[in-house]
Amino acid sequence: LPAILNRNRTGDAPLRETAVVHNFSEKILEQLVHFHVMKLNSGFFLWVGSSPELSNLAVSMCSKYDSVPLSTLVLGDPSNTAPMSLAQRLAKKTNKQVYVSYSLPGTDPNMSLLVESKIKKELELHPEHF
Repeated sequence: LPAILNRNRTGDAPLRETAVVHNFSEKILEQLVHFHVMKLNSGFFLWVGSSPELSNLAVSMCSKYDSVPLSTLVLGDPSNTAPMSLAQRLAKKTNKQVYVSYSLPGTDPNMSLLVESKIKKELELHPEHF
């Protein structure tokens, strides 16, 4: 992965920062679900899907002015609230800026609950990847 270049506070030499990638998969309700996490400086990007597509993207972050994290849908169908809701809950849980792409077909509420449960379990087992 390409490194992201930033300048230090004095503006002199660039500092190299890399994104750390963590992948895992789980069979949920007879469907193989893939999870792709990229840890960033102040947060992380999470892609959840069963086929390689980026059909939506939401971002959420905590605010000192409200107990509910701020969130918006950057890409995708606004009637699909799954990516924004998940980003909001993960931002609240981790206190980080969270980008979420949730690309699973269907609207089975059990699937969403099981997917989120798997993410939370992975977050507990491997917090260094988030």
